[in-house]
Amino acid sequence: MSSSTMNDDEDEYNGELREMKDKNPWHSPVTILITVIGVIAIVALVTVAVLYNKPLLQKYKYGIVLDAGSSHTAMYLYRWPAEKDNNTGHVEQIHSCKVKGPGISSYSSSPWGAGQSLTVCMQEAVQLVPGSRHQETPLYLGATAGMRLLNMENASASEEVFEAVTGALQTFPFSYQGARILSGQEEGAFGWVTVNYLDDRLNQGLKTTGALDLGGASTQISFVPEDYDGTESPNNSVTFRLYGNDYILYTHSFLCYGKDQVLRLALSQQTQAGQSALSDPCFHPGYSDTKKYSSLYETPCTSSRKPETVLPAEFTHTGAGNFAKCQEKLKHVFDFSKCGYSKCSFNGVFQPPLNGPFGAFSAYYFVMNFLNLTDTSVPLDTVKKALTRYCATPWDQVIAEHPTIKVKYLAEYCFSGTYILTLLTNGYNFTEDSYRDIKFIKQIRGSDAGWTLGYMLNLTNMIPAEAPDAPPLPYSGYVSVVTLMSLLIFAVLVISMRPFWPRCSKQPHII
Repeated sequence: MSSSTMNDDEDEYNGELREMKDKNPWHSPVTILITVIGVIAIVALVTVAVLYNKPLLQKYKYGIVLDAGSSHTAMYLYRWPAEKDNNTGHVEQIHSCKVKGPGISSYSSSPWGAGQSLTVCMQEAVQLVPGSRHQETPLYLGATAGMRLLNMENASASEEVFEAVTGALQTFPFSYQGARILSGQEEGAFGWVTVNYLDDRLNQGLKTTGALDLGGASTQISFVPEDYDGTESPNNSVTFRLYGNDYILYTHSFLCYGKDQVLRLALSQQTQAGQSALSDPCFHPGYSDTKKYSSLYETPCTSSRKPETVLPAEFTHTGAGNFAKCQEKLKHVFDFSKCGYSKCSFNGVFQPPLNGPFGAFSAYYFVMNFLNLTDTSVPLDTVKKALTRYCATPWDQVIAEHPTIKVKYLAEYCFSGTYILTLLTNGYNFTEDSYRDIKFIKQIRGSDAGWTLGYMLNLTNMIPAEAPDAPPLPYSGYVSVVTLMSLLIFAVLVISMRPFWPRCSKQPHII
């Protein structure tokens, strides 16, 4: 074949290729423009969806609650997401501060001191809450059994203490909401709310946890019994509707049965004869202290028990260190002789059968943690043996082993541990099996167990009666769906242009 013929064939082949290229719609400027615009639109759609729904930098609101207990006051600082305020934002504790000195009820003779004692902790709150949030941050003070007793004994002194506290708290840049005495029922119920809120049992409708609270002047038990409608002893019943679930809560507060007041009850019972010396099985062997008789009867819990005979000014309080005898002495502070209901705890107070797990906090935790007895999987007999050994430990040895603990607190751990075990088993009717359902707790997910969080949640309406509406998709799911739909639209667009796709043709052969 001649070279000219080959050149003609090559020119013809190149011409056909140019013709095919010219007829290919993908090489059309309009098609290219439409494709580019489509891709840009899809990218823009996904970008806008991501940016519009991207979580913003978190902003918070704050709340402050002062727990004015009988033995001390503590400040708790809480925060929650500002954009989820009212019904959905989860509240967390970010700081706590123990006020130096005794509880505010101890300042009855010098009320101004009660207000001054709060200054240091409140200054910490000023530093921790952003300045832009100061004026909108609610500040509450709730007083418990110590102020209940003072109010019973001297109402005017109680008012003066509250006036001093109010004057001090109003000097800080927060939204002060007032100070008040909580009823025992409120203290128990709000403690139950706190425990179950922190454990996410309320918003998920899970089986709830009971609450056991022990302070210096009172103790509370709260739980949801089975088959309980609240009609038997209605004063011990509280009804909640939280997150769309109804709860009929049994709760009772025993004033004068906190560990400090029970110690006075026990000592007053053992010194009715007005003796000058008392050998106490609830204190370590070798322990000795001089106590004033007047201190035993200066509270409403024991004033009615004061003997009519003239008492000496003081008595010598020594330890004998015998757990079994201590427990027998402590059983006498309870009255098990009467019950006008289907079932009682003590002192004729109605209590339905125990139900579910329990969280025991406040003094329950601190005492049992010191004694290394927070593990309730250990049989009760083992717990009793441990207390028997500890109470029998010589006082000098106890001091030597715990040099950093104040002598007052250290001296009372044998008594307090024995009282806790007696209260739980003899008072509240916990058995060998149900005792295992108790968990001694200080905090849940970083927040202290106690009534303060439940109190603030109630006053700020942070827990809705009905379950809040949840978004149909989480953020990540939303972005995934938008991306998938965008790709699907692009695929449909490509397929719809199939008629314009280039058709395959046989390439000419070069000979």
